[in-house]
Parts: sequence; structure tokens; C-alpha cells
Amino acid sequence: MALIDFKVLPGIDKQDTTSGAENRWVDCDNTRFRYGLPEKVGGWSSLVTDTIVGVARRQFAFVDLDGNRYIAIGTDKFLLIYFEGQLYDVTPLKTTLTSCTIATVNNSAVCSITKTSHSLSAGDIVLLDSVTLPVGTGYSDSDFEDKLFQVTSVTSSSVFTITQSSNATATVSTGGSLSVKPYETVGPAEQSYGYGWGIDTWSSGKWGEAASASDVSLEPGLWSLSNFGQVLVATIANGKTFTWNAGDAARLTTRASTTTSGFSTSANPTATRVSLVSPTTRHLIHLGTETIIGDTTSQDDMFIRFSDQEDINDYTPTAINSAGSQRLQDGTKIIGSLKAKETILVWTDNALYTMKFIGAPFTFGFEQVGTNCGLIGKNAAIEIDGAAFWMSNNGFFMFDGTVKSLPCSVEDYVYDQADTTKGQQVYAGINNLYTEVVWYYPSTSSDYNDQYVVFNYGEAMKGGVWYIGTEARTSWIDASVYPKPSATKFDDSASGSFPIIVGEDGLGQTTLFEHEVGTDQVNPNGSTTTVTSFVKSYDFDIQSRQQNAQGKSTGPSISGEVFLAMRRFVPDFKDLQGNAKVTLAVKRYPQQSDTNTSLSPFTINSSTDKKDTRARGRFVNIKIENTDVSESWRFGTLRIDIQPDGKR
Repeated sequence: MALIDFKVLPGIDKQDTTSGAENRWVDCDNTRFRYGLPEKVGGWSSLVTDTIVGVARRQFAFVDLDGNRYIAIGTDKFLLIYFEGQLYDVTPLKTTLTSCTIATVNNSAVCSITKTSHSLSAGDIVLLDSVTLPVGTGYSDSDFEDKLFQVTSVTSSSVFTITQSSNATATVSTGGSLSVKPYETVGPAEQSYGYGWGIDTWSSGKWGEAASASDVSLEPGLWSLSNFGQVLVATIANGKTFTWNAGDAARLTTRASTTTSGFSTSANPTATRVSLVSPTTRHLIHLGTETIIGDTTSQDDMFIRFSDQEDINDYTPTAINSAGSQRLQDGTKIIGSLKAKETILVWTDNALYTMKFIGAPFTFGFEQVGTNCGLIGKNAAIEIDGAAFWMSNNGFFMFDGTVKSLPCSVEDYVYDQADTTKGQQVYAGINNLYTEVVWYYPSTSSDYNDQYVVFNYGEAMKGGVWYIGTEARTSWIDASVYPKPSATKFDDSASGSFPIIVGEDGLGQTTLFEHEVGTDQVNPNGSTTTVTSFVKSYDFDIQSRQQNAQGKSTGPSISGEVFLAMRRFVPDFKDLQGNAKVTLAVKRYPQQSDTNTSLSPFTINSSTDKKDTRARGRFVNIKIENTDVSESWRFGTLRIDIQPDGKR
């Protein structure tokens, strides 16, 4: 019998059944589509030998006036700088707690520190300084001096505990002297619902009544990162704004601060949901911020305030400056914002606004351009070449001058398994080299991002195609300042190595990877982990395909009536490095489980001409995959030798 070609269209279709998704692929992982063909994605390699403590939520790449390149990384605990293969801790500090005392308990690593009205919480990070221990603890001053600790517990407004790496040798009541430098608090590692007393507002119920889980969402620790020239501007979500000057000679040993010389933010709002620097006018814009600067209780989630042009610390409107404010109307809170071509896009939880510079007297003009298209999370939108793409609570959208809903062939699959209550953890990235927009999101079975969905807008002849995967990231930046994209992967079961925190427990580990490098995952210790990948086709109706190949009409009702026998197939790979595995699976009826054909899976290499097989069924599908290191593939067309083999 003649060989019959089975050509499959690019992209994944999960809106239909596996037999109804005609001429489509139905599942994949670590696979992309390029020029209509499926291929394994590129590998990734750790940029540093250290791993980061905590979960990274934002990256931002920029350069200084000398051309030095940096990546700022905001985590749930720290603000870090990646520079020339190393990480530096530039996390801002709160006011130092002086004249503290310390106590130990024999055979225990838990140490109690006393300071009236310390205002610390369990999980906070503190830096100890000027340490003089009481006599007899079994520790030396150097065990505490200039070291980071995690607050283990808070026993009262005057006492909190830390955990040393070894036990004390005696019980010593409070004594000695030390200073405690608390790190600025960023927020929880994951988004969750709030429980307990005092969460509910007084007006919505009785005083002290606990809010239900559906009333309050505790957002994760997030950052807004942008640049004012060579100065990094970093805002903690619902917190303060800090600057870090890359032009400072001692920059790598200097922390971000509200009092950075020449770039102070001491007069900035102290509670802001999102901030950014306007690209051409250089206003520092605060969104979801205070109506009274410095009064956190006045924070209005729909209120926007912007500084004077070229002065990021002046927010008082006058007749001779361009500072000002505006309140948006549609929605309950501003979620996110992006710089786009000749405009700034602002999303609430329900609408999209444009913010454009119009000059005096109003400075910026605002226009609502969409409704019922709100943003699911602060980092869930991305812009490329003047077009914005984003994920909402109920679908995917784009804006190119007009808001448009994006038809999505995997939409039900994504939203059926996505935990939309953790929308602030969703992270959108762009991989411009492959014309991909990717959203990383947490499924209902995970506390952190563990899935992704891609829209490949470059397959323009097909209106763009969609595909999915499981190699999730918590942040991503495209190649621009650096030649390759970089992304962060989080493991909540491991411990990070930077910064070093004595007694650290349960903070997890983030790895910073450079993407599109090689074929596999290169870990911080230099070891290699296989990047496996696969793509699986829909269930071919092999009877109708065989009849079509003979120039016969299949008719309206005989599809899948006759069993067919497969004798051989010819693999067609555009590129193949190492081996690939091909599995042919058959079934009698669409609802049945796959049965692998005899001899499957077949190992294919660059010298393979054909493979003989023996299989019988009404439907067949193909799966291409790799399972070992140094393997990569790009698949073309499947050709199968089939013939009729009865009706039973």
C-alpha cells in the first residue's frame, strides 16, 4: 500500500475531544511551534552558583552611564542586584532598633531578643550589629555580628526570637547589648485568603468579627521596578518607594534607600500598589496610592499621583510644575500598568485605561478604552511593539489601539486548572526571538507557579497559535540588555544560599536561569538535568484518511467503520540531535484509552529511514518525545503505510 501523509496544524487544541480536534496537536510540554512545525524548546543554564532565598516576583534589566548591565530582582524578602555573574543584597532597611538585649536557654538554639515596641513579625529578616553578648552563653559575638537572622516567633510586643545554628551551653537571662536592623517587609511568599480577627472592616460587620475566606485576599510580596536613568526605582507593593544609584562608586555595597543622594524619595507616598517612570516625560507615577502623602490610612486603590517632571520627589501641584493626580472610576482597585508606545496602559480589576501626556494644565489625559477586561495580576500583562497582551480572570485579551478578546484553543484547559485566587502570582513574559507571549500560573494543586500557556503571535497566517507546558517560572525578562532571556524558578522544598540567613527555615529556593542555551538544564553546581519534551497528535480517523488518499469520498457516516492495519511508518524530522522517541497508539473507539502499537516506542535517530510495526485499530495518534540529555528535535510530517483489515 502507498504511504499516506498525516500533516498536523501548529498549536494545541484542548477545546475539542482528542478525535474531534481534527488535524491538530492535543498535548505537549517543553515544545514550541515555529514555522508551523513542533520542536523542543531551548535549554537553560544557571547564571550564578548561588541560589536565592525566597521566591522572586519581579526582574528588571537596565544599564548605567558606563554601559554596565544589571538585573534587579525583587523577592518576597529581598531586593537583589545581579551584576557580572554575582548577586548583591541591596534590600532597604527600616529604622535601627538600638539597646537591645539577648537571652539564651541551655541546649536550645532559640535566642530571645528584648526591645520595647519592636514591631517585628514572625518571618521578618533582621541584621544584627554592635553585638556584645552576656557572659556564659557558649556563643561568641562573631556568631551574631553582621549576620542575617529570620525572626522565628514574636512572644510579645517587647520580645522576639531568632534561631542560631547551634545550641547555647547555658541559660542566661536577658543581658548584653546589640542593635537590630530590620529589613523592609515585602510580603507573603504566596497569595492566600485572610482568616482571623481584625481582618474584616468595622462597617461590614460587628467589631472584631472574623472575615470569611471569601472576603479578603492577602496578596503576595510584590515589587514595581523601573529606572530613572541609571537609578533603579523600587516600590514595595502597598509600601514605600526606594532608589538605588548604579552610578555610585560604592553601589554594590550600598543599599536602596529613601534618602539616596540626589534621588531621594522621602517625600513620596508611603503606600502604593504600582509605580513606574513615564518613558519620555520622566514623571514618577504612583498608582493605587495615598490621597494624603505619608498617611497610609488614606491609600485609595483607584487613585493616581504623579511627580513633577524630572523631579521624582516633588508631588505638590503648583502653577509652575507638572505634578498632579487623578482618580479612576471603573473597578475597585488598580492592578497593574505598562509603558506602551506613546502611552501608559493602566488596568483595574475590571477595565483598561490609557494615560497620555497632554501637557499643561492637566499634564496627563486619561481615557477608558475597555471594560470587563481587567487584569488578573500585576505582572500578567506584557507589551511588544505597541501591542499589549494580558490575562484576565475570564480570558485573554490584547490591545493595539482597540481592546480585543483573544480566541484561545486551550482556554478551558487553562482556566479549569488555574488557581485564579492566586492571580497576583501570574507572570507574563515575552520571548521576542520566537514571537511568544507566555503566562506562568499556579494550578489548583500547587501553591506556586507550576504551569504555563503560550500565545505565539508570530504564526500570523493562522491568527496565532497556543501551546502549554509545566516548566513554570515566577519571573521572566526578555533578551534586551542581556543577549538571552532570564527567568527564575522556585522550589519551596529547598533552601537558598544567598543571602546567608542563620536559622532560615521554610523560605524556599529560587534559581536564576539564562534561557535558550543548549538543550538541557545546567544547575548552579554545574550538574545537568534532562529537559524532557513531547507533543501528541489528535486521534486520526485512519479509514477516512486512507480512502481520501485513494481519491474516494468517505461519505457522511462511514468514518471509523473499518479497522485498518499499519505495517510501517516513515519518520520525518527537520532537525534531530541525539535520539527521539516516536509512539504510535491505536484505539477502537474515541473514548477508549490509548494502546501502544507493537514495538512502540520507536527510537529514531538521524540515520533512521523507516520503522516496521504491526497494529490494528480505527484511530491512531502519534507522540514525539525526548527523554535523555543532549537531545533536541523538530518534527515534520508523519507517513504511514495502512490498509483495510475488516470491521471486527
